[in-house]
Amino acid sequence: MNVVIVGCGRVGATLAADLDARGHRVTIIDLKTGAFERLPATFGGNAVRGDGTDEDTLRRVGADQADVFLTLTEGDNRNVMAAQLAIEALGVETVVAKINDPIRAAAYSELGIAAICRTEMMTHALLSHLGLPVGPAPKVHEAAPHRHDESLIGPDEPTPAAAVGAASEGGAGPLPAREG
Repeated sequence: MNVVIVGCGRVGATLAADLDARGHRVTIIDLKTGAFERLPATFGGNAVRGDGTDEDTLRRVGADQADVFLTLTEGDNRNVMAAQLAIEALGVETVVAKINDPIRAAAYSELGIAAICRTEMMTHALLSHLGLPVGPAPKVHEAAPHRHDESLIGPDEPTPAAAVGAASEGGAGPLPAREG
């Protein structure tokens, strides 16, 4: 399996090392060269300093040939931007974005981006550890099928992204509605 990971933080580095040890072809991208120090000396994949939200960078590292594309930076916006590029510009079939905000994770999945929410996972694990009742373990929010017929949404109707509201990073308020 050919895997591209954007973000060489703790999760990205650990996952990249694990996938590499299992024999998969792994490319990991990060803006900071120092981030690659998290990778073990045995890592045999490609570590590329670059911007995972830049289409030229992604094409240069062969992301358009990826079987799996994972965005695991600390920024929800960066993760969604990289995931959108992988889906729409590069045609990658399996794309998952790490999203910290549960509201955004659900909204992005409705917009066609599979998302995994660290907040939901940690809350579930802590409640379980405390012996409190919990539902099933959180999983990846599956991506809704892409709707290519944009005429299905009228000009005065908010898109799911507009419903995200004040959950945007930095509390800057709602994401702008699509102009129709």
